[in-house]
Amino acid sequence: MSAMKVALAHHWITSYRGGEKVIEQIAKLFPGSDLYTLVQNPNIDVPGLRGTTVHTSRLNRFPLVHRTYRHLLPLHPWAIAGMRVADDVDLLLSSDASLFKGIPKAASTKHVCYCHSPPRYLWELGSDYKRASFAARIALDRFAGRLREYDRNSAANVDHFIANSNFVAGRIKKYYDRESTVIYPPVATHDFVANQTRGDFHLAISELVSYKRIDIAVDAYNKLGKRLIVIGDGPERKALQAAAKSNIEFLGRQPFSVLKEHFETCQAFVFPGIEDFGITPVEAQAAGAPVIALRAGGALETVVENETGVFFDDQSAESLIDAVERFASEAFTPESCVRNAVRFSTDQFRDKYIAFLDDMQGRKVLTRDDPAREDSE
Repeated sequence: MSAMKVALAHHWITSYRGGEKVIEQIAKLFPGSDLYTLVQNPNIDVPGLRGTTVHTSRLNRFPLVHRTYRHLLPLHPWAIAGMRVADDVDLLLSSDASLFKGIPKAASTKHVCYCHSPPRYLWELGSDYKRASFAARIALDRFAGRLREYDRNSAANVDHFIANSNFVAGRIKKYYDRESTVIYPPVATHDFVANQTRGDFHLAISELVSYKRIDIAVDAYNKLGKRLIVIGDGPERKALQAAAKSNIEFLGRQPFSVLKEHFETCQAFVFPGIEDFGITPVEAQAAGAPVIALRAGGALETVVENETGVFFDDQSAESLIDAVERFASEAFTPESCVRNAVRFSTDQFRDKYIAFLDDMQGRKVLTRDDPAREDSE
């Protein structure tokens, strides 16, 4: 193991999704490193973080904070200011989509931030965040300006930015005026097989919140009459189900085994939102399923037009309907989808992340014989 002392940071641990899977992989490279986070839900199990010493902020002492932390946004800078990375840490490796990049550290500690995005609720999606609750609306109406200033200042705490897509790299440049290196997030492509018999349905897997635009899919498939299965839950579910005809089925939240089965047997995966990267389209391709995606955001980097999917140009039912009809006339192969998905595998992430650190330090951060270099999946 390298003689360097490494610490990890992640904005919050309240679910096991894309961001947590990034910090999990970084933790596997540097086992035994302490982890700093704003809030931790003790009921969330991130396998790669088991046994890790976790330091939480004073916000974590609030009752039920793992449910309400988003609505306490004005308190986040106060909570972050009450933390400090140990002074003897040489390298701080953070994973952030919020304000946590501003965590105090010694001047001698080099900070590498894997940025999933500048906070979208501050810079681009404030209206969606406000709809979440009265508290969220008050927080942004009164404090958004100060929080954006805090976020810009926090970016100065970072020595090197890594962006999870070219799309996000553009945002980092726009809002922070900083350059970044793109390393795509890890996707467990090996979890899927692509030789299953395909069913007669299209699939959408998403949080049911307004900016994911599942309403477009419901409207389009209502008119098409084609079977659509929607997996996921959220505040929009009731309205979406009320608007859906009998050919659209909502399954709610499901375990990975059910997601895997549907990825591997759907005819196509439908992706109508704008995402920073978007892991689900890559998972669909790893399972041999082509994608019907909006021509925007991270999908432009993960879907190969007319080879692993088709795009539609406008966030409208009419544009999606046109894409579904074009999709039916194209010939896609599972092999092409899988070949494209492997570009985003966990191994690819780990190799590129290590190579970035090596190049940044001008030496091997981990030696070739270090067990942390081996695939631990």
